[in-house]
Amino acid sequence: MINSAIQQSVDDTITSRRSIRAFLSRTVNQDDIKEILEVSARAPSGSNTQPWKVYVLTGETLKALTSQIIAAHNDAEVSKTHLEEYNYYPVKWIAPYVDRRRKIGWDLYSLLGLGRENKSGMQAQHGRNFVFFDAPVGLIFTIDRVMEQGSWLDYGMFLQNIMLAARARGLDTCPQAAFTQYHKIIETVLQLPENEMLVCGMSLGYADPEKIENTLTTERESVDNFAKFLG
Repeated sequence: MINSAIQQSVDDTITSRRSIRAFLSRTVNQDDIKEILEVSARAPSGSNTQPWKVYVLTGETLKALTSQIIAAHNDAEVSKTHLEEYNYYPVKWIAPYVDRRRKIGWDLYSLLGLGRENKSGMQAQHGRNFVFFDAPVGLIFTIDRVMEQGSWLDYGMFLQNIMLAARARGLDTCPQAAFTQYHKIIETVLQLPENEMLVCGMSLGYADPEKIENTLTTERESVDNFAKFLG
């Protein structure tokens, strides 16, 4: 028999998860972080390979990484020398994906009062990624280079678990592919072994309820538009 209270709790956790782009400075208890990661490690993975590795950054280590990435990001010539190691997004965009991407971008910029002509403002907002949106905890995820596409799919389930386990504890997150551009800086600062490849970053902390960017809620397609029921 379905426990309606559990069902509602799970559904509410999933549907209330959003990408938060402004955090309070409030400290996150390390025991809570460990518990979130322990719970999230129950994510399924092919043949129980568990391909994830996580670097939990706080304090001076967090500052050291963000300061170097921000410096590179703010120097246009230096920024050009930093390239992603893998394509997160399509090389060639087509509808409807490019339309959805543009919409969320302009929805965010509109909330922040950034017009299309305000290139410097948009650049600065993008740079907020690299300070983890002021979250007190930054998570960096890596994977062994020997792992293939299936393990990356497994990794996605692990990341989703982290976001939901955090949400269930009153915390918020923002998964960030933006960090992939600066993988070389991350490798150096964190002294990653050569066999490890950056997957993404993630902000973790308590959402700032006063920041307008945190009111952004994305639209989702209806089930009828993406699912076919056959039988």
